[in-house]
Amino acid sequence: MDPSALQSPELQNFLNQEKERAMINEMVGKLTSACWDKCITGTPGSKFSSSETNCLTNCAQRYMEMSLMIVKRFQNMQ
Repeated sequence: MDPSALQSPELQNFLNQEKERAMINEMVGKLTSACWDKCITGTPGSKFSSSETNCLTNCAQRYMEMSLMIVKRFQNMQ
């Protein structure tokens, strides 16, 4: 492979998109694990109870809010 091809804008754009995708997948995995452990205390049935649903919703919202706040803080530091 031509070394100059590694510096092409198209390749850099592709790599950046893949990094973002990987970060999103990691965040979803962490969110799922954390909220599941917090909100689902027994053996799940075929449907979540209303308290489990509310807990999962609130947990996911708080997780996303905190993640955005952390990202913004790091952007401001740069």
